[in-house]
Amino acid sequence: MKIVIIDYGAGNIQSIKFAFQRLGYNAILSKDADEIMAADKVIFPGVGEASSAMKKLRESKLDQIIPKLKQPVLGICLGMQLMCHSSEEGDTQGLGIFDVDVVKFSKEVKVPQIGWNQITNLKSDLFKNVKEKEHIYLVHSFYAPLCEETIAEAEYGLGYSAALKKDNFYGTQFHPEKSSEVGEQILRNFIETIETPV
Repeated sequence: MKIVIIDYGAGNIQSIKFAFQRLGYNAILSKDADEIMAADKVIFPGVGEASSAMKKLRESKLDQIIPKLKQPVLGICLGMQLMCHSSEEGDTQGLGIFDVDVVKFSKEVKVPQIGWNQITNLKSDLFKNVKEKEHIYLVHSFYAPLCEETIAEAEYGLGYSAALKKDNFYGTQFHPEKSSEVGEQILRNFIETIETPV
């Protein structure tokens, strides 16, 4: 099983690598297009600001590689947001994989949302053996609204997409690598249960 974490200079990727080590897998950090395309599973992480992260993807031409990947791809936090059509953060054009636009939380709630929240309406093998209303860890000021591609929901002033899926692409707004046993189960599901589409 070759797991590649895309290393494009945006985010704390070591914590994701350690999460896979705890599950017994050695994930490789790489920005090499050939190595990413040859992986069995791809992790697309991200922490930070959308427009600068997108700029790094464009500079390395990974913005052209990621949407063409055929194996299962998991975007985490900003990684998921960059897979959307656009983001209000820095007026950023995204990769256009998920057909939804990322927007900022209203001033009626404390921004960013930091801490534990519940996920509900779980709809994918990504959440196999995960119960409704389990707690996951989030840090974000922007969110993807509920849409046809939503496979998990969370609430913070309003309901929003805690996870998205389209074809072989998955995204979680939360950090599974920081979400205790629940997060480990989700990462295990992504590696062991999610199959490459025929």
